[in-house]
Amino acid sequence: MNSAIWQPLCDKSVTSDYDILYCRLSRDDGLYERESDSISNQKEILADFAAKNGFDRPVFVVDDGFSGTNFQRPGWQLVLQEIENGNVRSIICKNKDRFGRDYLRVGLYMEMFRERSIRFIAIGDDVDNIRDDDDFAPFRDVIAEFYARDTSKKIKAVLHNKGRSGKPLTNQAIYGYRKDPNDRNK
Repeated sequence: MNSAIWQPLCDKSVTSDYDILYCRLSRDDGLYERESDSISNQKEILADFAAKNGFDRPVFVVDDGFSGTNFQRPGWQLVLQEIENGNVRSIICKNKDRFGRDYLRVGLYMEMFRERSIRFIAIGDDVDNIRDDDDFAPFRDVIAEFYARDTSKKIKAVLHNKGRSGKPLTNQAIYGYRKDPNDRNK
């Protein structure tokens, strides 16, 4: 997993009022030496949005390879620290599910943002907490959490069936063995 990245796009001497451009991907592309394609795409969308909408102190925070059901992500922990220090003006995500998939915690954070006058924007979901007109947001949050739970159940079922049929559950051979080049299951 790639660690969290804090990448200022503005003058590095700026120490407050950041516009956080937050990117997250649950599973990495298996490319540890470079950034995930999804993260690159999210960054492009967020940087374009920030430039076109006057967000003049953008900072990328990236959690590549971390689940949205857990808020103990390194990048998110950096954001919380900056919020506590009073250094965050806005948080912008591509979609709200990139922020998180635990609807209770997402709701608590949304309330914290309102209390601290932090603007939260989810571009693809047309969410902007200064408009306060998204009555469907709580339902969308519940759907995102159930989607994560459903996906987890399906993956467990596939792995369980694969193991019961005698097929290997890993994509790498155990130490001291080689994979058969003609049959990826041997």
